[in-house]
Amino acid sequence: MFSLAGLYSFRMLGLFMLLPVLALYGRDYSGSSPFLLGVALGAYGLSQALLQIPFGILSDRIGRKPVIAGGLVLFALGSVVAAQAETVYELIAGRALQGAGAIASAIMALVADLTTEENRTKAMAVIGISIGVSFSLALVLGPVVSRFGGLEAIFWLTALFAVVGLGMLLKLVPTPHRTRVHRDAGTVPQLFWQTLRNVELQRLNFGIFALHFALMASFVVLPVVLEDQLGVVRDQHWLVYLPLLVLAFLAMVPFIIIAERKRQMKLVFVAAIGLLAAMELALVFWQRSLPLTLTVLFLFFMAFNLLEACLPSLVSKVAPAGSKGTAAGIYSTSQFLGAFAGGVVGGWWLQDGAPTDVFIGCGVIVLLWALVAVYMHPPRYLSSVLVSVAENDDLDAAESRLRELVGVEEVTLIEEERIAYLKVDSQRFDRNELRAMGLI
Repeated sequence: MFSLAGLYSFRMLGLFMLLPVLALYGRDYSGSSPFLLGVALGAYGLSQALLQIPFGILSDRIGRKPVIAGGLVLFALGSVVAAQAETVYELIAGRALQGAGAIASAIMALVADLTTEENRTKAMAVIGISIGVSFSLALVLGPVVSRFGGLEAIFWLTALFAVVGLGMLLKLVPTPHRTRVHRDAGTVPQLFWQTLRNVELQRLNFGIFALHFALMASFVVLPVVLEDQLGVVRDQHWLVYLPLLVLAFLAMVPFIIIAERKRQMKLVFVAAIGLLAAMELALVFWQRSLPLTLTVLFLFFMAFNLLEACLPSLVSKVAPAGSKGTAAGIYSTSQFLGAFAGGVVGGWWLQDGAPTDVFIGCGVIVLLWALVAVYMHPPRYLSSVLVSVAENDDLDAAESRLRELVGVEEVTLIEEERIAYLKVDSQRFDRNELRAMGLI
C-alpha cells in the first residue's frame, strides 16, 4: 500500500508546490493579471472535479491500472505544457490538463481491490497521511525549487514525478485478481442522487468547498504580502512555512484526540472553523507586521490541518451503510470545485481591489460555513464493516442475525453480491461475534 500512497502523494506534491510561488513568479508571464493568475492556480480543480467520478466509474469497467496510467500520462503532459508556457493562457491550459489526470477515485478503488476489509481502513489512513505530508512538504519545496528555475523548474519536476509514478504503478503495484464495485471505496451511480440529497453530507460538502476556497484564495495574495509588504525574499519563504507547518501539526494533535476519543467532534470542528474565520479577518489588520502575521499563519495552518483531518472522518461517520464510497466521491468533487472557485474568485477580488478584500471575502465564506456547521447533528461514532454472506446461508436470516448483534446500528444487504455493509459502534461491537457466526 505504500507504493499507492507514494503514487498519490507524488501527484499531490506536484500540484501543491505551485501554491506558495505562482502569485510571485506568475507575474512574469505575458498577459498575466491577478485574475488570470488566480484562474491558473485553481484551473486544475475544475478538470479534477469534472473527471474524478467518471474516471472512477470507468475504472470499474476497464480496470484500475489503465485508468491510473492514463491519468498519469495526462498529468505529465499538462506539466510539460505548463513548463514550456510563455503566456498566462498557456499556463492555464497546462494546469487544466494536469487536473485532467483525475485518478483519485481509481486509486481508492484499487486500494479496495487489493485489501481486505480489516486492512482497508489502515491502507486508507496511510494514503490520508501521505496527502497531509505532501501538502506541508509542497509549501516548503515550492520556494526552494523555484529558486533554481522559477515555475518552469517546478513543472519539469512535476513531470518527472508523474513518470516515476507510472513506473511505480507498472513495477510495484500488484494487479488485482478481479475488479468489482466497492460501495465503501467507489462511487455507485445508483446511489449518487440519494447521497447528494443527504442534508448532513451537504453540510460537509459545503465545508470542504469553503475550506479549499479559502486556502486557494488566500494564496493568491499571501505570497505577495510576504514579499511586497513584509520584506520576506521569495527564496526564503520556505523558512516561514517550515516551522509554522511543523508547529501547527503538533498543535492540532491533542484536538484530534479530544474529537475522536473523547467524542467531542462537533465542538472541536465548529471551534476550528471559527478560528479559521478569525485568522482570515485578522490578516486584514495584521498583514503589515511580520510577528503578528506569523502568529496568524500558525493558527491558520493549525485550523486548516485540523479541519482537513476532521472532515473525512465526519463523512465516514455520517454516510449511510453502503454509501461511503459515493459520499467520498461527491465530497472530493466539492473539494476540487472549492479550489477552482477560490483561485478564480480570489484573483478577481485582488484585481478589482486589494489584498484586504481577499481576506475579508475568505473570512465571510468561512463564517457562512460556521453558521452551516453549528446546526449539524452531532455525529454518531460509527465505523464501517463489510461482511460476506455464504452461498448456503439464507440472506433474510443472516440480515436478521446481524441486526441483533450488540453495537450494530445499520445493515445494508446487497443481495446480488451477497455482501452486507454494517455501521457499528466500535466501543460496543465485538468482531468475534461475526467469527462465531462464520461470517468473517
